[in-house]
Amino acid sequence: MTVTPFPGMTGNPTITAVAPTFDIERILASIDTMAAQRPVAAQIVSVANSDDTSAKALARILASDVALASRVMKLANSAYFGMRGRVTSLQFAVTVVGFTTVRTMATVALTNLDDESRLPEDFWTVTTSLALAASTLAPRFGERPQDALCIGLLAQMGAALLHHNDPAGYAEIVDSEPTYAGRRAAESRRYGLNSLRLTSVALEQWGFPHTMTVKLKEVDDFHSTDGALLRSAFEVAARLCTEDYESVPIVRLSCGQLREDDLVPVLDQVRGDADELRRAMLGDVDEPEDTATWIA
Repeated sequence: MTVTPFPGMTGNPTITAVAPTFDIERILASIDTMAAQRPVAAQIVSVANSDDTSAKALARILASDVALASRVMKLANSAYFGMRGRVTSLQFAVTVVGFTTVRTMATVALTNLDDESRLPEDFWTVTTSLALAASTLAPRFGERPQDALCIGLLAQMGAALLHHNDPAGYAEIVDSEPTYAGRRAAESRRYGLNSLRLTSVALEQWGFPHTMTVKLKEVDDFHSTDGALLRSAFEVAARLCTEDYESVPIVRLSCGQLREDDLVPVLDQVRGDADELRRAMLGDVDEPEDTATWIA
């Protein structure tokens, strides 16, 4: 599907800069090309949601990609899961973090979200804050914290793909729109869809459940309870990451599920845990020396 930006635009074309034609199918095909370069990650994305996949089988596939396996081990041993130092095998790590989280981490790897040189500025600062906020707030919305963590980690994948496709143009959007809602509106004007919609299209193509993708589609509908958790998490991330940010009342964003006092401990927890989550996702510390000990 090809989307031409700014339909109906009038004026002197030599004065008004028009974005390149945006082809969703080409962008999704480029992800398949990336997947060919990370076959283990691609295999995990494919099999992790299968009913007949076991933790042992998934761990054996995961062991073939040392960098990705290391990240799963680090996350399992992080403060987030409360198992610091006690997870010594990949099979146990897969059990601790869950199949959806392993699949999410594989998706991060195969779409090059672990290469900060190819991402919008402060991508992971925002993403870790968004993911931790969603996870922490999840019980207030009747959601599982680990599922909310995953959707928070993947939410900005569309922004990364837009940046890959149009780096100069997307940098202009980031520079001119300090708020995430403002960026999504600018994305729609330039590309014909916003980054969250692009993320949902990609995740649907890979078989992620509707219960995850619907949250991405409903973020900008303030009356939608499906989008309320992620919408609230974006507000937490904005308050932590955006300079001179003017807060939006959380009771409005959350469809009445949250009050301002509820955010005080959430902001503190996200501040405290964001760096460790970022290191686990990007592998910023040394890999274990003997990976053979990971196999259960």
